Amino acid sequence: MLKNLWDLFVGFGRSTLLGYGGGPSIIPLYQNEVVDNYGWMGKEEFGQALAFGNALPGPIATKLAAYIGYKVAGWLGAAVALGAVVVPTALLMVLLVFIMHKLQKNPYIQGMIKGVQPVIFVMLAMLAFDFAKYAFQRGGGSLPFLPFLIAAVFFISVQYLGMNAVWGIIGSLIIGALFMQGST
Repeated sequence: MLKNLWDLFVGFGRSTLLGYGGGPSIIPLYQNEVVDNYGWMGKEEFGQALAFGNALPGPIATKLAAYIGYKVAGWLGAAVALGAVVVPTALLMVLLVFIMHKLQKNPYIQGMIKGVQPVIFVMLAMLAFDFAKYAFQRGGGSLPFLPFLIAAVFFISVQYLGMNAVWGIIGSLIIGALFMQGST
């Protein structure tokens, strides 16, 4: 049990501290720890947890950590994983605000930030690619085009029509419940 708690703390702490750019950029690092490094769940189960977590309000990093921590070691595991995500980054944020305020005009710091942005983009693209393979492989039961239709309508509605993403998430949950039962 203690080894599981330590592994949760190390796995989520390491990923969170290396995940520059916020919650979505951390997801590939979490997936590496959870699926590849520790084997707490498979890629498909991780994808399901990610999809469900994205349907709920709040930061995805904390939701995934709490869920996976609970799955691995119960409530104490959830608390440890959540602590590994929140506490180190909160402390670092306070320190970084102080440092960045002092060095915000430094060309090296500005260059570091610009240099890491393409890496974050690629990490997010890799996550999107992996998740797309999972999200679209199952089809919509008797409507195999339905996942693509949901994605297209959501993208157009949010990107071009200004719809709040929450409505798209709610709508996709309803459509999935009505037309995609048993297709997982």
